[in-house]
Amino acid sequence: MRPIFKRKKREKADRQKADENILRLVYGVVFLFLWLMAYIGYFLMVQREDVINNAYNARLDNFAQRVERGSILSRDGQVLAETITDEEGRETRRYPYGPLFAHVVGYSTRGKTGLEELANYYLLTSHDNPLNQVFAELSGKKSPGDRVVTTLDAELQQLAMDSLGDYNGAVVVMEPDTGRILAMVSKPGFDPALVAEGWEGLVAEDGGQAQLLNRAAQGLYPPGSVFKVVTLLAYIREHREDYDQFRFDCSGVFEYGDYKIRCYHGNAHGSQTLGQAFANSCNGAFAKMGIELNLKKLADTTEELLFNTKQPVAIAYSQSRFAMKEDADAWEVLQTSIGQGMTQMTPLHNAMITAAIANEGILMNPYFIDRVESRAGETVKDFQPSAYGALMSREEAVILKDMMIQVVTEGTGSAVRCEGYTAAGKTGSAQFETGEKTHAWFTGFAPAEDPEIVVTVVVEEGGSGGQTAAPIARSIFDACISEQNEVY
Repeated sequence: MRPIFKRKKREKADRQKADENILRLVYGVVFLFLWLMAYIGYFLMVQREDVINNAYNARLDNFAQRVERGSILSRDGQVLAETITDEEGRETRRYPYGPLFAHVVGYSTRGKTGLEELANYYLLTSHDNPLNQVFAELSGKKSPGDRVVTTLDAELQQLAMDSLGDYNGAVVVMEPDTGRILAMVSKPGFDPALVAEGWEGLVAEDGGQAQLLNRAAQGLYPPGSVFKVVTLLAYIREHREDYDQFRFDCSGVFEYGDYKIRCYHGNAHGSQTLGQAFANSCNGAFAKMGIELNLKKLADTTEELLFNTKQPVAIAYSQSRFAMKEDADAWEVLQTSIGQGMTQMTPLHNAMITAAIANEGILMNPYFIDRVESRAGETVKDFQPSAYGALMSREEAVILKDMMIQVVTEGTGSAVRCEGYTAAGKTGSAQFETGEKTHAWFTGFAPAEDPEIVVTVVVEEGGSGGQTAAPIARSIFDACISEQNEVY
């Protein structure tokens, strides 16, 4: 009897163990099923457009076979790109403004760039009347693609381009409290309608102009004195209690060991407070600050300001570079502190830092698409402003803003000074090659009391930022702001 009892007990234990294993398997299958459903839901809600819009996705070719590529419009209703179909059904992509919007709108032959790439999914999607779509399918015709209405303003774009004159360079205009990009100009340009036939010439290494490069988002320049915003912020963070006690006696040349740093044109600024040194862009004062800074903390500040890291930019861009290490020698520290050395920056990144200062430290994600419409004009999708996060504290932003106002009212940014509104900004003149003229920079915002517009300008070989780049920004500020401080 006892062996039988033990056998039954063992069999019961085996059945219980088997049941437990089956239960675990069921739980595992249920978990995997729920995880799969969650992933599919996430894909449909979040990643679907990105995956479909990927240039390597063959499904896009099927979209193009059934849908005529939609138009791209400026925020004021001007056609920036459209598809024209002739009587034989041959499609031609037309760009009415030629080179004016070439870099930001992009092209759709030889690959896709700019908004042609960013909005590809929407342009190849049709929300036309379903009956019209069925009729088009049955008759072998294409349905009209949706229209993409951008944040870009055609008149501001033209003004920015005209203001650059014969110079190469870039201009970025954005709203600091929303992140809307109102204008993005890069010179030299190209005609996006002629990319296919002129491709070899555009990509030739000996062309010398790099016409296809979007200088606003991809152009890496030594920042020169506009980088003093970063040096100043790092100094303030290290001297929170006594930064306003800073004093420097400028003789025009700052000597440190065997090294000499000269102020622009050798100007001797005399006794300088921190605000005056920033307003006058005193190289000696900022070289002295750099020598005193904790280099690790300076590097941390650059990372918080999005150097050497991913930026919230939807179109192709270059990462700004801050390369100085903690064990850098004195000469590299001196040069880096005034925006020279190996530091490089894009105009768009400069505009984002400026926008964060104008917006009490908060960077809003830059964006280019306002909404997507059907061919009939019905809104399919809206894009709303969103915050990236704080690049600095509100208190730090206020200090920087006040000092940038001083640049305009008392210092090198006097070309932006006017009676109708108060602007804030920073000029820069960046050396990039021995014996060549400097690149001219200006970045700033207006009205300073309630910032609505950020303008960043770089003029290649433009000389002085205060003399060449600042007047360009002034023309854009004037166009955007009326006597009643109403935004254009």
